[in-house]
Amino acid sequence: MWGWRSVSVATLCIALSGAWPVIAAEPVGQAVVIKTQVTGQSGPIEVDTSVHRNERIKTSPSGLGQFVFRDGTKLAVGWGSSVVIDKYVFDDSQSVKKLTIRAAKGTFRWVSGNSNSSAYQILTPAGTIGVRGTAFDFYVGPDGTTAVVLLNGAARFCGPGGCRQLQQRCDCVVAKPNGDMSAARRVDPSILATLGNQRALPFLSGNQRLAGGIGMLGGCNMASAAPERRDRNRPPPPASPDPQKQDPPQKQAEPQKERPNKPDKPHHDKPHHDRPHHDRPDRPDKHDGHDKPDGHGRHDSHDRPGNPSQNQGNDRDHRGHDRDHGGDRDHDRDRDRDHDRDRNHDKGRSFNRNR
Repeated sequence: MWGWRSVSVATLCIALSGAWPVIAAEPVGQAVVIKTQVTGQSGPIEVDTSVHRNERIKTSPSGLGQFVFRDGTKLAVGWGSSVVIDKYVFDDSQSVKKLTIRAAKGTFRWVSGNSNSSAYQILTPAGTIGVRGTAFDFYVGPDGTTAVVLLNGAARFCGPGGCRQLQQRCDCVVAKPNGDMSAARRVDPSILATLGNQRALPFLSGNQRLAGGIGMLGGCNMASAAPERRDRNRPPPPASPDPQKQDPPQKQAEPQKERPNKPDKPHHDKPHHDRPHHDRPDRPDKHDGHDKPDGHGRHDSHDRPGNPSQNQGNDRDHRGHDRDHGGDRDHDRDRDRDHDRDRNHDKGRSFNRNR
């Protein structure tokens, strides 16, 4: 009995200890550009981090990841995207026999590498993109609507409604999972309204910038599309109000104080030039003992003897005052002279009569 139990335990131990062959995840490429947040199967992806077969790559609403596969194929994964590296079969170190990616949603740019064109295949909910050695952008909406815009080479899109060939640069096609598909035509900004998302095809519109040579492709007159950072299918986050900048307090102007008018300084040479004689009462002026009873001294040096310098000084001091009364004084002097002549004449006649 113990022997049977020993055999059973030994068998169980062998079964438990015998590990099934574990196939390690196979690296197929690496990240070269990471912005904001990009996650893989095991967590956040950083620059130079390897990506593996069957790994799902997801980006945040503002995230961006650029990847390079071992054969040189480039894949840019824009914001709000989800993609799985579905199949990756090596041919040799420089090419692959099969590279298939499955895009669930979001926006992407693809640039083929060194492998045969038939090795590449991109699966979307609305159909399959067949690569012909090309570069193109494609977008997958939340409802599976798919848009493809050719940038170089040629491509073909096939879905339930048939196939469309993209042969000219900037040719585009829009397809739905139910089989509805547009004709191939040149892309223009109105495609964003058709897709119902202003954030679709951000590499063409310029809403999201790519680094390196992969970013040099594009254009197609889509740069005129107004940048829009809000997804119509997702409510925008509440915007925090920006603090209003307060203007620095303005310095109030001080009221100007009224300064009293300063009286005009009297003119030393002509004190009565600005004042008429009737502004103040007449008063006798002193002339060193030569005053007249009427309070006005005589100023003509030829009318009476005196000091010429003194008379000239009095002339300057009272020129303005005499100007007002000069006419009256001249009239009085003339009358006195006439009276003196008459009196002398009468004296002469009396003298002659007495003789």
